[in-house]
Parts: sequence; C-alpha cells; structure tokens
Amino acid sequence: MTVRPNNRILVVDDNAAIHDDFRKILLKHRRTTQIDAMESVIFDAPPPAPAPEFELYSAFQGQEALDQVTAAVASGTPFAVAFIDVRMPPGWDGIETIWNLWKADPALQIVVCTAHSDYSWERMTSVLGVNENLVILKKPFDNIEVLQLAHALTRKWFVTQQARLRLDELDALVNARTAELQRAHDELSRSKERFSKAFHANPIPSAIQVTGSESFVDVNDAFVAMTGFSREELIGHSPLELRLCIDYESRIRRLLREGVPIRNVECEISTRQNQLRSALISVESITIAGEPHLLMMVQDISERLELEVQLRQAQKMESVGQLAAGIAHDFNNLLTVIQGHSSLQLATEHLPQDAVNSMKEITLAADRAAELTRQLLAFSRRQVMRPRVVRLNEFISHGMSVLQSAIGERVTLRWDLAEGLPPIWADEASLEQVILHLTMNARDAMPNGGVILITTELREVSAESAAQHAEARPGTFVRFSVTDTGAGMDLSTRARIFEPFFTTKEVNKGSGMGLATVYGITKQHEGWIEVITAPGAGSTFAVYFPPTDRMPDPTPALPDASTDTSHDHTILIVEDDGAVRELVKEILESHDYRVYEAENADAALVVWEQNSAEIELLLTDMVMPGSANGLELSRLLLAKKPELKVIYTSGYSSDLFGSDVKLREGVNYLPKPYLSSKLTGILSNAFDPNGTRV
Repeated sequence: MTVRPNNRILVVDDNAAIHDDFRKILLKHRRTTQIDAMESVIFDAPPPAPAPEFELYSAFQGQEALDQVTAAVASGTPFAVAFIDVRMPPGWDGIETIWNLWKADPALQIVVCTAHSDYSWERMTSVLGVNENLVILKKPFDNIEVLQLAHALTRKWFVTQQARLRLDELDALVNARTAELQRAHDELSRSKERFSKAFHANPIPSAIQVTGSESFVDVNDAFVAMTGFSREELIGHSPLELRLCIDYESRIRRLLREGVPIRNVECEISTRQNQLRSALISVESITIAGEPHLLMMVQDISERLELEVQLRQAQKMESVGQLAAGIAHDFNNLLTVIQGHSSLQLATEHLPQDAVNSMKEITLAADRAAELTRQLLAFSRRQVMRPRVVRLNEFISHGMSVLQSAIGERVTLRWDLAEGLPPIWADEASLEQVILHLTMNARDAMPNGGVILITTELREVSAESAAQHAEARPGTFVRFSVTDTGAGMDLSTRARIFEPFFTTKEVNKGSGMGLATVYGITKQHEGWIEVITAPGAGSTFAVYFPPTDRMPDPTPALPDASTDTSHDHTILIVEDDGAVRELVKEILESHDYRVYEAENADAALVVWEQNSAEIELLLTDMVMPGSANGLELSRLLLAKKPELKVIYTSGYSSDLFGSDVKLREGVNYLPKPYLSSKLTGILSNAFDPNGTRV
C-alpha cells in the first residue's frame, strides 16, 4: 500500500470574499511549462520540479464543512488542509467546527484564521488540547504566508501519512514476529505439557532419576500408588535409601554401572506397607534441560502372576472334574449292578428276614452312593440344568429347616415371603445352590452371630433403574434376596466378589467359587444379581428371576410291571459294561423277554443283521467305546426299521446329549443307577399300546 500526495484544501468561512481571496492565492500562482523552460535557458539551470496544484473546496458553515470532510474520508479522498475562520455566525464557531472535524478525520491539518481580538491560544488549547496539526494564521494574512502554509502543510500531511504507513508496516512485522515467537513458545509449552501429562497420567508406574545419585526428581501417580510412598517422601531420595527395591543393588545398579540396557528385569518391590510386589523394571537414559537423567518404568506383574496361579488352579480343577466324571460314570455302572441284584433278591419269595434286611441296607447304601455320584457329576459340569416350573416361596419354605441347621445356633434366620408370586422357570438343584451359597455367605460374614433375612417379592424394574445396573433390564421380575447384619464390604472387595477363586476368608476356609457359582447360575436363568453393601452396614444380595407362564409338566404314569402280562417281545441290549449287561439280561429273561446282547455298536450291527425281523426294542447305553455311540447306533437302526422302539440309558445327564433327540426320563431315557422295577416299568410302558410313545 502507498500514499499519494494530497493537495485537497478546504476553506471554511462565512464570508464569500475570503473564499475568492484563497482561490486567487492558491490557484493563480500556477507555473506553466513554457515559463519553466524559458527560465532554464536564461539561467542555464535545470527546470525546477513542478509545483503541486491545489484542489480547493469551500464551506460557509461548520456543519457544511463536517459533511464534506465525512464524505471525503468515506470516499478515500480526504482533505489534507483546512483553513477555518474562528467566527462564523450563526452556527458553530471555528473552535467547535475544528473539534467536530477532528472527530471525523484526526489527520486533517488545521489553519485557524483569527484576529487579535478572537480566541487566545490558551483558550483554544483548553478546548482542543495541544495538537501538532493546529496552526494559527493571524488576520490580515499575507498571500505568501498562506501559500507557504498550503505547501508546507500538504507536504506535512503526505510525510505524516507515509510515516504512519511505515509505522503500521513495522507494527505488523513486529506483531507477526511476536505471534511467531508466541506460537513457538506455545508449542514448547504444549510439548512440555504433553510430556508432563503423558508422564503423570501414564498407567505404568514411572519415575525420573538423576544420573549418578539415582535420586528421584519426579514420579507419576501410578508410581506413588504402587509404592505407597507420598510424592514428598520419594522426591530427593534414591531407591536404596527408601529400601524400595530388594534387588536394586544386585541387579539394577550393577547393570547401570556396566552400561547394559535394562529391559523388563524382574525384581521385588517393597511398598511402604512392607508388601512385596513382583515387577518388571526398565530404565532408559534421557536428557532434561541439558542434564542426563534416567527414566524408570515399573510394570507390576503381581496380578498377572496371581492370575497364572488361578489358571493353573482352574486347569487342575478341570482335570479333577474330568476324573470325577469318569469315576461317577463307572460308579453308576457298579451301582446299577448292586441295585439291580438287590432288587431281584428282594423280589424273591420266601427270602429269610435277615436277608431281606441286608438287601434293604444294601439298597439304601446304593441310594446314598448314587447321590454322591450326582454331586460328582454336578462338580464336573456333567450334570446340566433340568428346568421346570418352580414356585419360589414353596421351594424356600421346604428348605428352611435345612438352612437353619446349616447356619448354626448363633445366627437367627428370618424370612418375609410375598404372597401371590408367579412361578419361575428354574432348575431346582441349581436354585438350591443359589439359596444355600448366599445363606452360607451371609453366615460367614457374621462370625459373632447376627440375623439373616430372606425375602421374596414381585419387583417392577423401570428403565431408569435398569440403567443403573449393566445386566438389568426393564420388566417384571421375581426378586429373591438374602440380607445379613455383618461387617459389609468396601468398594474394592465389592468389585471382585464374583471372580472365580476370590475369597476374603482365611486359607483353606473357602474355595472362592460360591458366589461365582451363584453368578453363573443366575445368568443361566436369564436373571441378574445386585449387591447392596457398605462397610459396617451389612450386605444384601438380590437375585432377579424372570417369571414364567409355563404350566407344570405332568409326570408320566408308568404302568406297574406286575400288570403287564404280555412279555412276548424281543429286545436288543447294547451295553459295554459286562456286569450291567448280564444283570439287565437276567432281569429281562426273568420277565419272559427274549434278549439279544452286544457289547458295542459294531457287535450290535452284526446281531441286527441276523435278527432284525424279530427285534422290537433297542435298549442301549449312550456312551460306549467303538465306532458309534448309542445315539448314532439308534439312528442307523431306525433308518432301517422306523417302527423300532428305543430306550437310552446313561450315567450322565440326558441334557448333555444335545437337542437332536428328545430324552424323557421314564419314557425313553433310564438314568443309571436304576432298580429292576424301573427297568421293567419303562419296558412295559414302551410295549403298552396305551402307554406313552417311545
């Protein structure tokens, strides 16, 4: 941007003759190029520079002058000089006019035309202030003086504007450089802030040490939390002084002296509370403010090591579970033989009374052993849920005496069961575990005795309430809760209570699986569990079950074996356990059934090829060695003879065999161990034309 010379002059006077005088003075003294050329020849000198030509404008009152100045500024062609008379009746006088003109154009050069009797200089400056753009021209004025002022002030306006433009340019350069420096400073500040925030917010415990003394100059929050020391206790001290790292001298310091890179060196950290934590330590050389420092990073691996221990424990439990499942299956075969033979003997007429008593004791012992095998199968997860319609209040009421005996005399058991609860769809054995685990957990929370309150109610869960619990959902639910008056739990304990193997009990006093089992069972039942607790305020465990509109399943009535007089049927027995196979054959032949037997699917297919026309029913174990199990064998034979009746037996739960075939206990499924009456009863039902279809 450039400034051009400005020769625009405004004359403000109420006397028209004054305007004529200014035109004569400023416009008549124009030199022509011819005159300049003649002077150059006469005086043997270069022609002078052309004099500026003035543009003269007139205003007769102050307001008129203000309008012209305002318009000129707006159009980008301001006036350079204004000659203003002091007295201009009847409007503004010269001083007021000047004051208004400077408001519109502060750069305007003003010449005040005044007589000796007009305003004094002191009076003018008291109104207008001292201003370098103000000149006084005393009347009557000389023409040369006016012309000189016009030239000088227009030149001054031009130089002043050039200087101002240059100052603006310099100011812009200074501002740009200042902004650049400020940006660099801001970027440096942001870089420092990013490093500081990244260091202090880093979840990995970190510390900065002075090289040589190895004293801490800064530590982050994670380092403070891990060590238990305050920041003030750490700053200015070395790990050796604080006895922070047991292996520091022998491992870390030695490696630092040798100049060996330190990456994930395993050490033992001793906290302020004298707790040992396993950690991986890394040390990196860095430079801060031109000084060498060390950046120490500590990765706490205590929880990882604990998880590895838990994993090994879980793997061990899984192995034990598989072993338990195998033992339970084989044990069921043995119990089948024991119960079968004892029931055969009890059915013998004229058996001595002492023999009868012995057989009954054998049967009772076998029943207790069968219950043990069911527990083993549950432990190994081979016993899957068998949901049915359950009325929760009745179920709890039937078990109250057992719960009271289990919790002991120091704890008072109370209950408040709401009436009119809808039924739920639940596995009774699993439901029993939930009630028992929660009650025993409440008892253990009160070693000095207390009160356990069991309640049920129908709870409407709103969307707002459901939003407060991650696993909840809106709707109507049956709520079962167990409340104790124990010590309660803090937030850290509350966050881990459902973790497998987590326990607050002493070693060998609990497996840590009770609440984990409750959590899993609740999830299997499409519900959730909420915990309300606080230190010193006891705990409430509330389980939510969805209600069901299912109807209870009718129990199929098996015809009594003694009423079946037609046993003219042929049965193929497939059982890999020889003792069980011989027992079943003996029971069936004693009831006049024709029997073929096979120890596995391959042998059964051979028997089938020779006797398929007369075989009416297949009695097969589900789990057998060989090329096919019982289910696969039945499919092969049913494909050849669709009217074939099939009954399955197994020492495992029927739910484990999938949904490809619907197994119904007492109809087409006979769980081991079983009495001879159970066996003959299910066969009678299969062959009875009015019985339940197999």
